[in-house]
Amino acid sequence: MTPKPPKGHFNVLYFASAGSYTTKNVEALPAPLPLRKLFDTLEERYKGIRASVLNHSLVTINLAYVDVPDGEQQDGEAAEQEIIIQEGDEVAIIPPVSSG
Repeated sequence: MTPKPPKGHFNVLYFASAGSYTTKNVEALPAPLPLRKLFDTLEERYKGIRASVLNHSLVTINLAYVDVPDGEQQDGEAAEQEIIIQEGDEVAIIPPVSSG
């Protein structure tokens, strides 16, 4: 069972190569965080993770798949619909998995 994140935080679950890269299965990050800043935030913590893992991964928030927009500022209608990761949310980074 995943531990509940501390007050003011959300959990990031790292699967497969994401867990190998970070050496963690779960990590709490401060909330709220715009989804478009998630990859930038993780890249600051783990240099090179974006190219090695994140750009090829699926992302869920509370078990719902989401498309992570690039970090550039949005305008107009897109900004109004921006997803914000909230306190207590669970974000999963799911890299492609191959079997042989």
